[in-house]
Amino acid sequence: MSELSKMTIADARDALRAGDVSAVELTEACLTEIEAADALGAFVHKTADLARARAAAADARIKAGDAPAMCGIPLGIKDLFCTEGVPSQAASRILDGFRPEYESTVTQKLRDAGAVMLGKLNMDEFAMGSSNETSIYGDAVNPWKVDDRKLTPGGSSGGSAAAVAADLCLAAIGTDTGGSIRQPAAFTGIAGLKPTYGRCSRWGIVAFASSLDQAGPMTKSVRDAAIMLQAMAGHDAKDSTSADIPVPDFEAMLTGDIRGKVIGIPREYRMDGMPAEIEKLWHEGAEMLRAAGAEVVDISLPHTKYALPAYYVIAPAEASSNLARYDGVRYGHRAKLAQGDGIVQMYEKTRAEGFGPEVQRRVMVGTYVLSAGFYDAYYNRARKVRTLIKKDFEDVFADGIDAILTPATPSAAFGLGEMSEADPVQMYLNDVFTVTVNLAGLPGISVPVGLNGKGLPLGLQLIGRPWAEDDLLNTAYALEAAAGFVSKPAKWW
Repeated sequence: MSELSKMTIADARDALRAGDVSAVELTEACLTEIEAADALGAFVHKTADLARARAAAADARIKAGDAPAMCGIPLGIKDLFCTEGVPSQAASRILDGFRPEYESTVTQKLRDAGAVMLGKLNMDEFAMGSSNETSIYGDAVNPWKVDDRKLTPGGSSGGSAAAVAADLCLAAIGTDTGGSIRQPAAFTGIAGLKPTYGRCSRWGIVAFASSLDQAGPMTKSVRDAAIMLQAMAGHDAKDSTSADIPVPDFEAMLTGDIRGKVIGIPREYRMDGMPAEIEKLWHEGAEMLRAAGAEVVDISLPHTKYALPAYYVIAPAEASSNLARYDGVRYGHRAKLAQGDGIVQMYEKTRAEGFGPEVQRRVMVGTYVLSAGFYDAYYNRARKVRTLIKKDFEDVFADGIDAILTPATPSAAFGLGEMSEADPVQMYLNDVFTVTVNLAGLPGISVPVGLNGKGLPLGLQLIGRPWAEDDLLNTAYALEAAAGFVSKPAKWW
């Protein structure tokens, strides 16, 4: 049974349709693996009974000949997505006990397609983190291990990445505000796609930074990412930022033929102190694409150096506004009050108890940059920088560039506690290669390409034109085939 949970979505879909396996068998295999993997801290709310019921319903649909590609596929759901009747806490104490009476649009689309929800996955609190160490549930742990050190699976979608890499589920969904799908994917040796802003609805996703957040698939292969995005994407009238444009058949576009495509290598991403193994992997990735028939050229994205500071002004500013709604009045955690305390004390105590240190830090930074006297100096200036970053990408795409190749992360996975105990800015630097994509609203994908000297996975990032996920996925498919990455973590949990 344990072999079933190792299947890809594509293989499982074909096996389900052929009658070689049932959705119930697939689901039971995953539930068995989940029960044995508490050491990874990936699943924080298990929904075994619900999963079995949905698997049985999926088998009935398949038997009746009504089987979309995702029908019967067992998935993990990041705790940032609202799921009807199931705890949805964004890994925060402030939302303790919150069980939504509605389903997020993305999870509803997957549910309608017959996918099976196995449970909710760990994450950094309110998606604020790059190591999954700010969660009220405790750390998520990377299934890859070296020297008996426990490593981060990345963040904020760390539980999603760990669950997919450890074969606890066939795939998972995450969200990406500044790299929270792509960085964990790179740290755990899986594929992670952040779609164009507006491709997937944000309705029912607990908001971090509304102009940056985007849902996406985290999968065992690029083909799986294409299949899953097909089910997740589409216009949603409930989300004013959702794009009313057609959703192509992403899987049908996976030919692997990238002859004549032009791949840009941005010189600004060659940063001082970049590890030699990252530089080497980047060069090898470029050579793989060139060998596949693409033209590889140097390009310039001159405002890249301003991206990280601009992001860490804009994102906290939006977070401070979004998180103002959590006050303990209608739902979630409410602090116990002393005699004589009024509503102000209730707000103060509830928020002080409900939000963790990193969330408090970002809310305070965000409130500061939006305050009178600092709004123009910080927030407005960051917005102007964002416009310049977006124009950099528009210019290179207008010059004929089809995709851009960069490292996904500045290093392999680091040890739990190594960064969180240092200056928080060191942690923020993990997003150096990914935040530009969110600021510009572009699609980006992390593809596992190799191992470092200690045997840990490393990924490369491909950035595509807006709304051209089909082209981006095909380029990633060619890179994946050339790299031939098949390594899996040795089971220790």
